[in-house]
Amino acid sequence: MSTARPGPGGRPPGWQQAHARRYIETEGRDGHIWEGVTTLLLTTTGRRSGQPRTTPLIYGRAGDRYLVVASRGGAPAHPSWYDNLVAQPIVQVQVMADRFKARARTATPAEKPALWTTMTAIWPPYDEYQQRTAREIPVVILERI
Repeated sequence: MSTARPGPGGRPPGWQQAHARRYIETEGRDGHIWEGVTTLLLTTTGRRSGQPRTTPLIYGRAGDRYLVVASRGGAPAHPSWYDNLVAQPIVQVQVMADRFKARARTATPAEKPALWTTMTAIWPPYDEYQQRTAREIPVVILERI
């Protein structure tokens, strides 16, 4: 019997790694849809370790670009994957069976309002997360290269 306590949102520790593993093993058939929304796998390079780090994230689209939100549930600090892509913006993305390299960048102040609206239409809790924190939650644009 596990004594692990649920993490943020009531999910057990390690749930993201389990999600990513299922997603990879099934080419997204198990994992692309999560709690009614679409997810992708983002693999960044650890800024200190140099090791690949894969994170499942809710995504949206803006034309041929993919969008993800560095919310961390409204925590005071950015998620590690965001800090990693700021340090090394060339990332790997998997959407279903499609795996590709992308260049990641933070939406500019001019771009963000429209992209934020796109993402909150997909996952309304992003607005609540922004209210929980003093930091500006970034929207990240992933452009295939």
